[in-house]
Amino acid sequence: MRVFFPLFNWLMQIFGTPHLARILHPFVSVVMLAAFMPMFLHYRKHNLINRDDLYQAKNIHRMALNTEVGDTGKHNFGQKCVFWAAIISLVLLLASGIVIWRPYFADAFAIPLSRLALIVHSVSAVALIIVIMVHIYAVLWVKGMLTAMVEGWVSAEWARHHHPGWYHEQRHPPIKQEKRP
Repeated sequence: MRVFFPLFNWLMQIFGTPHLARILHPFVSVVMLAAFMPMFLHYRKHNLINRDDLYQAKNIHRMALNTEVGDTGKHNFGQKCVFWAAIISLVLLLASGIVIWRPYFADAFAIPLSRLALIVHSVSAVALIIVIMVHIYAVLWVKGMLTAMVEGWVSAEWARHHHPGWYHEQRHPPIKQEKRP
């Protein structure tokens, strides 16, 4: 089986031969998904869509022009969409991959289901590639994002401009009330 685009066939040589790449692909994929699980569990609560995100979605044209919209928290609407699109794609890749995984599981499923799983797997792979490309484009589009991703921090001024809600939360954390006995 070949990769989607013949231009990328050289990638199969990374594992030695195309046949070996085909054998290792599902195993490497399961390991990769297992590595993403702790990240998903950590970041899922930060990426829940809220009312501010819906306001941003209505003003997406302004965000595309690099103008901040609303009181953005730590993650804006676009970042949350990238997160959920990647997670949904990975889950679909796993589920469809199990159905078409030969020689281990494929024989347990009906042929029409295997064909549907192959389509879902292909579409999910393309969707994930597009999400990754959009993510890279966004990092290069917004000044300071590449440094933030590589170094893991942003300046206070950058945070105030791009994520004012998060900036305010960091500068003025809510006061926790002590419970009296």
